Amino acid sequence: TCFTTLLYLQFYLNGMHKPGDVILGGLFEVHYTSVFPELTFTSEPNMLSCQGFDPPGFRHAMTMAFAIDEINKNSNLLPNVTLGYSLYDNCATLVIGFSAALSLVSGQEEKFLLHENCLGTPPVVGIVGDSFSTFSIATSDVIGLFKMPIVSYFATCSCLSDRHKFPSFFRTIPSDAFQVHAMILILKHFGWTWAGLLVSDDDYGVHVARSFRQALAQSGGSCLAYSEILPWGENSAELRRIVEVMKKSTARVVIVFAHQIHMIQLMEEVIKQNVTGVQWMASEAWTTAAVLQTTHHMPYLSGTLGIAIRRGEIPGLRDFLMKIRPDIYDSNNNGNSMVRQFWEYTFQCRFAPPPSGWLQGGGALCTGQEELANVETEFLDVSNLRPEYNIYKAVYALAYALDDMLHCAPGRGPFSGHSCATLQKLEPWQLMHYLEKVHFTTPFGDEVSFDENGDALPIYDIMNWQWLPDGSTKVQNVGVVKKTALKGEELRLDEDKIFWNSNSKQPVQSVCSVSCPPGTRMARKNGQPACCFDCVRCSEGKFNSLECTSCPEDFWSSPQRDRCVPKKTEFLSYHEPLGICLTTASLLGTFICAVVLGIFTHYRSTPIVRANNSELSFLLLVSLKLCFLCSLLFIGRPRLWTCQLRHAAFGISFVLCVSCILVKTMVVVAVFKASKPGGGANIKWFGAVQQRGTVLVLTSIQAAICAAWLISSSPVPYKNTQYYNDKIVFECVVGSTIGFAVLLGYIGVLAILSFLLAFLARNLPDNFNEAKLITFSMLIFCAVWVAFVPAYINSPGKYADAVEVFAILASSFGLLVALFGPKCYIILLKPERNTKKEIMGRGLAKSQGISFKQS
Repeated sequence: TCFTTLLYLQFYLNGMHKPGDVILGGLFEVHYTSVFPELTFTSEPNMLSCQGFDPPGFRHAMTMAFAIDEINKNSNLLPNVTLGYSLYDNCATLVIGFSAALSLVSGQEEKFLLHENCLGTPPVVGIVGDSFSTFSIATSDVIGLFKMPIVSYFATCSCLSDRHKFPSFFRTIPSDAFQVHAMILILKHFGWTWAGLLVSDDDYGVHVARSFRQALAQSGGSCLAYSEILPWGENSAELRRIVEVMKKSTARVVIVFAHQIHMIQLMEEVIKQNVTGVQWMASEAWTTAAVLQTTHHMPYLSGTLGIAIRRGEIPGLRDFLMKIRPDIYDSNNNGNSMVRQFWEYTFQCRFAPPPSGWLQGGGALCTGQEELANVETEFLDVSNLRPEYNIYKAVYALAYALDDMLHCAPGRGPFSGHSCATLQKLEPWQLMHYLEKVHFTTPFGDEVSFDENGDALPIYDIMNWQWLPDGSTKVQNVGVVKKTALKGEELRLDEDKIFWNSNSKQPVQSVCSVSCPPGTRMARKNGQPACCFDCVRCSEGKFNSLECTSCPEDFWSSPQRDRCVPKKTEFLSYHEPLGICLTTASLLGTFICAVVLGIFTHYRSTPIVRANNSELSFLLLVSLKLCFLCSLLFIGRPRLWTCQLRHAAFGISFVLCVSCILVKTMVVVAVFKASKPGGGANIKWFGAVQQRGTVLVLTSIQAAICAAWLISSSPVPYKNTQYYNDKIVFECVVGSTIGFAVLLGYIGVLAILSFLLAFLARNLPDNFNEAKLITFSMLIFCAVWVAFVPAYINSPGKYADAVEVFAILASSFGLLVALFGPKCYIILLKPERNTKKEIMGRGLAKSQGISFKQS
């Protein structure tokens, strides 16, 4: 709310002014201290005395004057418009800087009237400054009410990016938030995960510490060993405590966000306690501080890596500074006292009469014609333009915004009713609208624009403090860190240029715990930061990243636990010893069957072949051959067709075999009974047709069982990962356990029935009793398959298949040897016993006659 108020106030401020169509304000630290007068109640105003002239600070102010002069000479930028300026000295004192800012907003008159409608153009349309974050916070808080744009060149506090609190604040220096990110990028680049943090006890330090902790937590991988606040003023006890914390810590990297006065005090204590081997990382506040680059400090500070304001080139600035004369700037009686103070400081003279309160030194009177070229002064040093480059960009940002505003086409403007702003009725908020959208490139090649928070595209130089062999020092640019619209944050370092303050001339190692070797995981220590951990070996099946991670199902951890490798596959293979042995046995059995079949075919007319039902013997040999061959289906990687065929082939071939044996047994029993009185009628039921029919029916039942099993729940190949953690076992799941049990049960029933019948006929009065051989063979068969069941159930993976193959081969060999071994022995080795007489032996002629007839 505006009130009709007559305000009387007189400001005694150190400044310099230049008239123009549009005035830009500036706030600079030309003096670095001030003296407050004693308060009195007289009508005379009290004057503040600024002391400690700062040539770099005056160079900052004159850089703004140069930029405005350069713009006025540029016919392409703000043609027909002359820029002027009002520059004030804040004397490094908040009350003076704040008063100067209010003076720029409200005007210079001793008396001024605020009207009820608050209309009228203020004295300036934009301000360049201030240099301190705390000062900028105070002034922006108030100037924001006027919506006047203020563009700082040195205030870095991230708190100033809050658009709600500081809606008109802009800056050409990156905020501390980006400086923090730049520090973290450097930490990551060199693998420094364990660092100490020291900050100053002010807004700058407090906000930086908070921002650093948050950014470090978000980035991960690095931790703070300690965080300490450096006190203002003389506080040796606190400094001693902080240095002792540094000595005790294992962190070799120390990051300092503080002003150079804090570092001067801290380094005195560091030198006193002889703390060496520290890798210092400097914030922009003291990276280029020459006062620390001395032979006294360099044994401890050499090798420092620092973040510095971007250095730029400003062509023509030195020539402009060389032309400064008191008479030129005082010719219009604009009260440009700063030039006179600079002259007095530089030439150690004084003007008569001296301006009260501003005399910098006594001695000879100043003529104003002294030559700057004849004196050594850091004011003329333009080799390392950093704050000046930001000032230069800030002035040009305001100029480009003003130029864009004046190029507005009537009826197409951004304001109410598509109107445009005019120079005669210019409001600061109108200029701020264009300042938010400004975008240009400096002659040095850097882009300048502002984001939604008023921050410019951030860019920093990375500096390295080098201690040269001749004892001199040099601050070398070794890289750059910047943020671009396309690539985001980018760090570039030239490590070959970096000087390391260590015997190895290599970067220090600063970690709480050494990185875990491959195959281990980090186990955080209780009560310690995340960077402090023990290394625990990963369990089987897991490999290490930040945590041990389980491998995919078909993979397993390598022996070193550093990666996942495909699991080994296991099945009964033709290439392994067990598979080779079983395959050999299967083929051998098949070959023996073929040999026996050949022998029986060759000697088919001999009594021993004819006496033992030669047709069933031939069928039995063929079925045994099939039994041996079906075992090969259990060897090799399971496929769908082998899984479906193996058990069906096994079941049918064994039923065919056992059916032949059962029929042979029944024929033997029937022949014996037919030899008894009245038993001849039984033999008619066991003719050749009946024998073949019985074998066919019994085998068909098994075929039906297999068909039903395959249709209802067919066996399929399966990758089993349950037996072994590091292996995949390829096996055939039976599908239906009931189907498999019925298949085996049917074979078992036929085998038991054959065994019982043969056992009952074992004492028939033949010299060569077939029933005894059948009994013995079926005993072997039943024993093998009774032992098979528990062995099969308890055998994992390929060993289950091996057990089944072994049972097939063992039972097949048992039948082959028991049934055909004695006969082949007689045929080949005892041919004299292969006669009808020998075969008949003590048997009844009738009985043997029937036997031969059946064969």
